[in-house]
Amino acid sequence: MGINTEKKIEANMQIGPTDRGMVRIFVSAGDAEIPMDFEVEEANDIAQEIMAAASAAASIAK
Repeated sequence: MGINTEKKIEANMQIGPTDRGMVRIFVSAGDAEIPMDFEVEEANDIAQEIMAAASAAASIAK
């Protein structure tokens, strides 16, 4: 499965701070639950990557 492969799976994603000063991305799909904790610096890097991908996608969509 690649980044351009569409699947008919519904998933829910939540993002927020933990009580330990980490940023958690929590993904659930069906019975699967995936908690991913990141240091603040890592979370900022991920946010930058998401913004860059959104910008690139907007350019393609035009």
